[in-house]
Amino acid sequence: MIAVDLLGFGASAKPRSQLSGEAAAPDSVRYCFDLWAQQVIDLLTHLQTPVPMELHLIGNSIGAMVALTAARALQREGRPPRQVVLIDCAQRTLDDKRLARQPRLARWLRPTLKGLTRQRWLTAVLFRQLATRRTIRGVLKQAYPSGANVDAELIELLYQPTQSPGAPESFRGFINLFSDHLAPSLLQDLSAETQAESPEIRMIWGSKDPWEKPSEAAEWAELFGCIKELTLIPEAGHCPHDERPDLVNPILRQWIFGATGRH
Repeated sequence: MIAVDLLGFGASAKPRSQLSGEAAAPDSVRYCFDLWAQQVIDLLTHLQTPVPMELHLIGNSIGAMVALTAARALQREGRPPRQVVLIDCAQRTLDDKRLARQPRLARWLRPTLKGLTRQRWLTAVLFRQLATRRTIRGVLKQAYPSGANVDAELIELLYQPTQSPGAPESFRGFINLFSDHLAPSLLQDLSAETQAESPEIRMIWGSKDPWEKPSEAAEWAELFGCIKELTLIPEAGHCPHDERPDLVNPILRQWIFGATGRH
């Protein structure tokens, strides 16, 4: 199993952000799902490992969107992964394509919001206000409603990447993802009969996720034929694999290894 720190996250490099309409520069990147998905695919090439039929992609939140994007790209190349597991996949409610679902005031304020988030000086100030251990602890208390496994080690793991000199730039790129892929469109493509053999999609969801609605995940399961299973983890939030590994790990092992007993 390989876990990846994508560009702009964790211990990876955090180059200068380039938003739509901004001039390209040699040291800047457009943070987006296609970029991160290509990193996943490039990693396989770098390891000189052909993409096997037994490739499984697993992602949580934004990582689930990356896994879906990579799966679609691999399918279009005629080498789809065997399976994609989405753990509380980001539903991206602030994307422009979902603007009609927002309250009237939010729709009215959208141009102002988008103008403000482009301001480099402002996003840097905002980031430094948020990049504290206290703020991280508060966010984790929302994400992990049971409080399980929210400890000093986890807080430090999330805090240290914020101290990288490039962290405000990756933050700026991330909060400006107002128009990118949405899970339903990717799932629709993966379900299309005209495409190459589709990967099987399975989903794990915390029943008390405060940010990504389990009800929307249930709608996806009804709509898209590529989705084979949706499992809710009781009392868990946005990161059930970390909050309740005792429940999630056996499910993953069953989905990946099945009855073969492989390890």
